Amino acid sequence: MKNNFFSKKPISNIYKKPSILSEVTSQIIYGEQFKILRTNKNWIKIKSAFDNYIGYIKNEKYIQKHKPTHKVYTVKAPIHIKPNLKSKNFLPFSSKISVINQNRNFVEYEKNKWLKKKDIKKINHKEKNFLKIFRYFIETKYAWGGKSYKGIDCSALVQLFYHYNQSFYPRDTKDQIKYSKKNRKNKLYKKGDIIFWKGHVAVCVNSKQLIHAYGPEKKVLTMPIKQTIDRIEKTAKLSVKKISSIKY
Repeated sequence: MKNNFFSKKPISNIYKKPSILSEVTSQIIYGEQFKILRTNKNWIKIKSAFDNYIGYIKNEKYIQKHKPTHKVYTVKAPIHIKPNLKSKNFLPFSSKISVINQNRNFVEYEKNKWLKKKDIKKINHKEKNFLKIFRYFIETKYAWGGKSYKGIDCSALVQLFYHYNQSFYPRDTKDQIKYSKKNRKNKLYKKGDIIFWKGHVAVCVNSKQLIHAYGPEKKVLTMPIKQTIDRIEKTAKLSVKKISSIKY
């Protein structure tokens, strides 16, 4: 039997150690694939198929067979118990679902779990407009290890663009710096530039503004590039480490 499993929870925290008191280092979302490295009654040590991220999740709600047909294309898609009757739950952006039933405006992906058609795209859909994806998360609270509408960190915001487009990109900033090959010396910033600091990353919206999940402001927001660089240098004693560019 192949060691391939898929999460059935909308969002599952990945912990550094098998304890809810441990640090949350990342998350897996609905339909995300992983391998099981070790298991016990309460915890599973996993390795994410997308980015090879290793950590612990609670031993609950996962399946071995899942052939996704669509994926969520909004920051959070309301789950309906039946068409036009919402529950209190949501699927996060880039969740991968398998449609089993549909009508004019809704699709069913599990029994009594429906999503609006306008909130999903076919599984092979590509979104080249990275700013459209990033702007979904404007005002989303900053959360270390988060990668959804409930909270997100700086490296996850960048990674989600690649995750949606099914193109590999590392999870953590330190690994993103190593993976990003270009290191431009020219400080004339342009749309799509990725600015790296030690432990932080942001993406340029244009030559004047950037977008990032910024801990000191506790949310995702746009800020002036020069002001941000000066602020990080002053408060964190960090200068720009690398300038790369997003592939789109």
